[in-house]
Amino acid sequence: MQITDSVDYTNEDFTIGDLPKAEYDNCNFTGCDFSECNLSEFVFTECSFTDCNFSMVTANKTAFRDVLFFQCKLLGIDFSKCDTFLLGFTFNDCTLDLASFYELTLKSIQFINCSLREVDFTEATLTNSLFKECNLAQAVFSYTNIEKADFRTAINYSINPEINRIKKAKFSLPAVTGLLDKYDIVIK
Repeated sequence: MQITDSVDYTNEDFTIGDLPKAEYDNCNFTGCDFSECNLSEFVFTECSFTDCNFSMVTANKTAFRDVLFFQCKLLGIDFSKCDTFLLGFTFNDCTLDLASFYELTLKSIQFINCSLREVDFTEATLTNSLFKECNLAQAVFSYTNIEKADFRTAINYSINPEINRIKKAKFSLPAVTGLLDKYDIVIK
């Protein structure tokens, strides 16, 4: 596979002209549109994506290794199909609504000021992860390991402590009531 190193891509529309399948190392993508592109089997190592659109991208066996997404739109991406070897990313000011992280091990992942509405975290391992100022409305936590994760500034989460591992996870008032949703009780 071709290796592309330290190249900057700005305002490229990859929905019209495909990004060549390659291994991208230390590349920066700014203002690029990848929406509905097939990025299967691409490799991105230590790349940054700023203000890019990844909505409905196909990412089968795609490698994201130490990748930063900043102000990106990543609607409906199934990250669970990515290559898990050295999988690692940080999301800052991103919209990830309807994405899936099913069964992924993402220790210490950072979600900062992100919309995570209806995201599937079923059976994922998210130990030591940060959900700073994130909206987790209708996000699914089922048999998820969130031990030592930080939810102190997150909002709208609903997490059942009976079926998720939450030991030493951090929460704050009043959002912590999201741990009681299962009981259908009224808190005033």
